[in-house]
Amino acid sequence: MSQKKYAVIGGGSWATAIVKMLCENCSEIAWYMRNESAIEHLLAEHHNPNYLSSVEFDIKKLHLSSDINEVIAQADVVIFAIPSAFLHTELQSLTVSLAGKIIFSAIKGIVPESSLIVGEHFHKEYNIPFENIGVITGPCHAEEVALERLSYLTIASASEANATLVANALSSWYIKCKISDDIIGTEYAAMLKNIYAIAAGIAHGLGYGDNFQSVLMSNSIREMKRFIKKRHKMKRNINDSAYLGDLLVTGYSVFSRNRMFGNMIGKGYTVKSAQMEMSMIAEGYYATKSAHKLNLLSKKIARTPIIDAVHAILYEGKNPKKIFKKLTDKLD
Repeated sequence: MSQKKYAVIGGGSWATAIVKMLCENCSEIAWYMRNESAIEHLLAEHHNPNYLSSVEFDIKKLHLSSDINEVIAQADVVIFAIPSAFLHTELQSLTVSLAGKIIFSAIKGIVPESSLIVGEHFHKEYNIPFENIGVITGPCHAEEVALERLSYLTIASASEANATLVANALSSWYIKCKISDDIIGTEYAAMLKNIYAIAAGIAHGLGYGDNFQSVLMSNSIREMKRFIKKRHKMKRNINDSAYLGDLLVTGYSVFSRNRMFGNMIGKGYTVKSAQMEMSMIAEGYYATKSAHKLNLLSKKIARTPIIDAVHAILYEGKNPKKIFKKLTDKLD
């Protein structure tokens, strides 16, 4: 059993999956959920009524609360697993100090208010040293964690000790963890792959086949490499699981909400109607705006035709069919 006390912030599918993983190794987990009715249901029925409802929890291990301060106060390690678009709002109600705590992000996106990835946001806005910040990335879908299918995680931190600590807390017979020191690169990759998954979905919705999808994914990993290199240059193998593996599973899996969102756009849904149709947040929608803006404002602009195409469709109201026709001439 882990000696550190863990807290998970979020009530969605990925947060639920992380709590399930922690329950394999920890005797007590503090879990913050905004939805009080979901907490009541969990206490009575032992499962999250809204996400991964097949997962049954040992309630004796859970300290459930809708008070974020109560949950964070009792933890040594805090794992954030809420949509990046809502992080700033959630943290505004924070009154307890994060000083001395180990902060790990399982969020795949950029904080809109600061235009920073989550790790950088905590460092700049809350003075958390990078040694106490980490990232949890895939390739791993929450739905397969619920089914206890063999899955892989990459745990990144500037501190090898903290990365190993969290890796050990999440590991089990069906979860294998690898540690990395590329905290910035893996977090950008986790954000960017959702944009490329939307692109894959749009292509599918428009009727493009597997041949084009393979070219799209091949170009996506190279575009990801260019983008990340401009943001944080260091030695990394872009073909590792945290980059290429996470991209592939998000771009191809039936569980991918971003691919699903893109597929709906390709089939003719408006952005608003696609969002209303889905019960879960497609992080790539917010990531597209942030990544496009970040690249344009950068002193070192990366060539990003796929991100630009998705941005034109989602935020500029451009016709998906016409935009993808132009995109096909830019890929190789």
